Amino acid sequence: MDAVGQAELVREGEVTSEELARAAISRIEALNPRINAVIHYMFDEGLAAARRAPSAAAPTGPLHGVPFLLKDLLAEYAGQPYRAGSRFLEGNVSSEDAELTRRYKAAGLIILGKTNLPEMAVGPSTEPVLFGATRNPWNPDMSTGGSSGGAAAAVAAGLVPLAHANDGGGSIRIPASCCGLVGLKPSRGRNPLGPRYGEVWGGLVAEHVVSRSVRDTAAALDATHGPDTGAPYWFGNPPTTFLEATGRVDRPLTIAFTEHTYGGNAIHEECRAAVRHAAALCESLGHKVVEARPAIDEDVLFGNFTRMLAVAVAAGLRDVTRLRGREPREDEIEPLVWLMARRGENISGGEYLTAVQDLQAVSRQVARFHEDFDVMLTPTLGLPPVPIGSFVTEPGADPFEVRRRMWSFAPFTQLQNATGQPAVSLPLHWTADGLPVGVQAVARLGEEHILLGLAGQLEAEAPWAHRRPPISAV
Repeated sequence: MDAVGQAELVREGEVTSEELARAAISRIEALNPRINAVIHYMFDEGLAAARRAPSAAAPTGPLHGVPFLLKDLLAEYAGQPYRAGSRFLEGNVSSEDAELTRRYKAAGLIILGKTNLPEMAVGPSTEPVLFGATRNPWNPDMSTGGSSGGAAAAVAAGLVPLAHANDGGGSIRIPASCCGLVGLKPSRGRNPLGPRYGEVWGGLVAEHVVSRSVRDTAAALDATHGPDTGAPYWFGNPPTTFLEATGRVDRPLTIAFTEHTYGGNAIHEECRAAVRHAAALCESLGHKVVEARPAIDEDVLFGNFTRMLAVAVAAGLRDVTRLRGREPREDEIEPLVWLMARRGENISGGEYLTAVQDLQAVSRQVARFHEDFDVMLTPTLGLPPVPIGSFVTEPGADPFEVRRRMWSFAPFTQLQNATGQPAVSLPLHWTADGLPVGVQAVARLGEEHILLGLAGQLEAEAPWAHRRPPISAV
């Protein structure tokens, strides 16, 4: 069952929170050795929280008593290890809860552990040296995507119904596509990043979850959205709750779709087929569908995004250096992170601010495009899931060339981190050999309710809940 369904069982007294937690722990113990999704267990803490959860007689929210996992990045939990996938952070322990963690606890979610990610979330595949590769439940030889690959594998395999994730260049949407899940990157500032951060990676990063159902994604956003104290960005409340918005579309939408990258390049036929299928579904639902895309210079987007990312990685390495109280050695940091940080340190302040300015100009182009279109559909990725090891970086490689390879895998997701727009990957297509292929829907800033309304319609028209990966049976 999805998270909302499990919470309903708790409210109705059919199961207790502790029974749900014990069932999830059993699945983690049975299946995690096969997929390596959960890298830190918090079973004692979770069971203690489950025992404190309200009984069926007490009023609870739509997620109360549901098992949950945190990605080991940003959503810190006081007293628990915080390593961000890095050997350099071995032994580091969080001193306080992140605001997002507090909100998950307040929503009644039962946190049972932490999930795997590439070192410091850099890269579109989850294969850190520290913990090893996370394996895709649909095919263990394939990547889960990244950086929220541990979270996605855990949810796809049914260890928990939803899990925390974050997204700085597609890190929610990429693994959602690879693992057959719903993955919403909310608008910039919709979910809190405090108290440690006002923004992460210069505003590129957004926090949320991966889930198996649209209503779970919506219910989680209801539980967490809104600014925390001192937040640099924030949005007002939507016209309705996000959960009420699912499947509710008050008028026909004008929807653009594209089978090509923003620069007009061809992509894998399975990804093209996925977006064509989604466009046809939208048309059958009464929406106006037009083949169109914003006129973006993809080289400008790639170059400036990558410069901004390099500076962000350099700043991230400085941040963890402060946590550890010493400089890292090169052999403690993986090649991609080390090389990106070194390149970032060599980018001047003037170059960085010019890159920000140029990405803001792209954002204005996209905003003008969305004056005519409520939603844009793209493939989530340029390829179906790729084999583990596809993005290994050798010492001394040119990090920008490595990023080129990664960009060809995920040419659609990074734009919305630059613009701040909400975007969701939906599992609407599977290849002949049984691998999921996501379709991305993008809306205007602050219009998650529009995306969730359309997503709910598509879920009802082309349901995916019946699909289960091979690695899901205990």
